[in-house]
Amino acid sequence: MNIPGTDASQYTYDLPEERIARYPLARRDEARLLVWEQGRIHDHIFRELPALLHDDDLLVVNDTKVIRARLLFRRPTGAQIEIFCLEPLRPSSYDEVFATWGPVEWECLVGNNRRWKEEELSAHLEVAGKSVRFSARRLQRLGNTFHIRFSWDDRHLSFGEILDAAGRIPIPPYLKRESEPSDLHDYQTVYARRDGSVAAPTAGLHFTPEMLEHFHRHDRLLEVTLHVGAGTFKPIDTPDIRQHEMHTEHFSVRRPLLERLVRHKGRLIAVGTTSVRTLESLYWLAVQLHREGKDIRQEHLVRQWDPYQDEPSLSPGDAAAFLLEAMDHHHLDELHGATQLMIVPGYRFRYVQGMITNFHMPRSTLLLLIAAFTGEEWRKIYKHALGAGYRFLSYGDASLLLP
Repeated sequence: MNIPGTDASQYTYDLPEERIARYPLARRDEARLLVWEQGRIHDHIFRELPALLHDDDLLVVNDTKVIRARLLFRRPTGAQIEIFCLEPLRPSSYDEVFATWGPVEWECLVGNNRRWKEEELSAHLEVAGKSVRFSARRLQRLGNTFHIRFSWDDRHLSFGEILDAAGRIPIPPYLKRESEPSDLHDYQTVYARRDGSVAAPTAGLHFTPEMLEHFHRHDRLLEVTLHVGAGTFKPIDTPDIRQHEMHTEHFSVRRPLLERLVRHKGRLIAVGTTSVRTLESLYWLAVQLHREGKDIRQEHLVRQWDPYQDEPSLSPGDAAAFLLEAMDHHHLDELHGATQLMIVPGYRFRYVQGMITNFHMPRSTLLLLIAAFTGEEWRKIYKHALGAGYRFLSYGDASLLLP
């Protein structure tokens, strides 16, 4: 594999605890915005974003919605068992699993698993004025996770309704606090609409309804969906980045995005690293389907190091046109895929020409993505942000990166 810059220790910096934003600002668009454009840095406020962009810039956001993935059960002894929902197994579709009225099965993390002695854990919920018994049964171990079957005794309620009543919002572990009622609103973008994430696409947390309406009114905003997994918080704990195993996340795109990718002449600006990974994975999915003749109706995986194997002949426009043609052939309005794509220095971006993102953890895959996009300039950007008092991580300030 031709992956340069493989020493993970080169992608870190000192982040003082007091620079981590534990809570968001009262108004989302009052966050600060560091603008890095062609090597120059300027300080702005996020509400100024529309004036900082060109008229033909197109923004792409991730419309995933954070689910209440943390479930707490108690054994008769009083021991607390925490079940963290990661990915649906049966039904495997996110849309289907939340609409299901019967038992569902998920891959989950389990806290305090050694104390889980009984076959089944139960909790009593109040849902729409009715008492409901909600149960969890551990079926098998899946490496570091577990296959869990959830059931409830009211078939008039969907799993989505049960999760809303029983679950808690999973805020990032580095905030070092329990979730609070305010996080139900704060840790969700204003355009979130498709349930499935266990972490927010945090660059989008700075948008207000008014700003969203502005970009929609000028036809300059489109959505993709990537359901963010818990692996996004996993630090690189190996000396060589090639030894890091990237987590799998599921994504989908709709026809309007592909149509714009074919004809759009301005800059494509991704809002958040999850939108970046979706757009870039879309290109590699097209390469895979084109090269191997796979069925577009099935979900295919873009593997972690696929882009570093060779240089494909498809242009970005041709890749989008190929996917559109294949969707037309099968009468599809939506395309589904999965990705383990790890973007590291040396990667060549196919679609993304600008990026809005927050400031990320040292030695993280997100910081590697920033380094891939800005080159060694990432050090100057982060040094400026630290020196100028920017707030870091999920509830922190933002940057607009324009090479």
